[in-house]
Amino acid sequence: MTAVLTVSAVQYRALEGGIEANAQEHVRLIEDADSHGARLVIFPELSLTGYDLPLLQNPVYWLAPADDRLESVREICRRSGITAVVGAAVNNADGTRRLASVVLHPDGQTDIASKTHLHGDEQAIFTPGTGAAILELDGWKIALAICFDAAVPSHAGAAAELGADVYAVSAVYTEHEEQRLALHLGARTMDNRMFGILANLGGETSLGASCGLSGFWGPDGLAIRQAAGASTEVVTSVLQRSTLLPFRGAAA
Repeated sequence: MTAVLTVSAVQYRALEGGIEANAQEHVRLIEDADSHGARLVIFPELSLTGYDLPLLQNPVYWLAPADDRLESVREICRRSGITAVVGAAVNNADGTRRLASVVLHPDGQTDIASKTHLHGDEQAIFTPGTGAAILELDGWKIALAICFDAAVPSHAGAAAELGADVYAVSAVYTEHEEQRLALHLGARTMDNRMFGILANLGGETSLGASCGLSGFWGPDGLAIRQAAGASTEVVTSVLQRSTLLPFRGAAA
């Protein structure tokens, strides 16, 4: 178990050109995170396509868990030792369709964490998940959440009961949702005595222009560091286990 965990939250403006073009840009951004010492890199919701649900009528915008189009991302994870969490619409072998965070490990393993609390048009496209997935890295437990999951207190609460140290949210928050964003991340972290991470989709989306503000929250519910703008930006922070001690006691 390590005393610190260095994490990069990538605020990302998705490119036109589909999964291949965005995968190459993900590689560049993971390399940037590696230069800052990151062990874990979190990308936003649907980072490999952008949040544009009508695109999903075309099968080319769906990802398979072992999809060859992610080979360049897998390779940078192998070379750097970084675990990357990327956002995609995943079509599983059994036909189940998930709005997912795809976890790419340095050893080549791939895990799928699904959005639990679908809303709007998502409900007609995807099958919901069953709660926060827990990623374990260097002795830290990181709960993975996707956008509206963070609006439901029980989602983070259940993750905390599983021992989560960090609540990592891949999302799309747009202009005029700044207060909503702050309340979600602040409340989830403060109520459950854990760190919070937000990777927000940047630029223009089908839901409106991004409000930016990707970054990190402490277990006191206060923001530690956030993106300066609303376009692509890598925000890195060193999370210290000792920061959790006053909130959790010596057993943390």
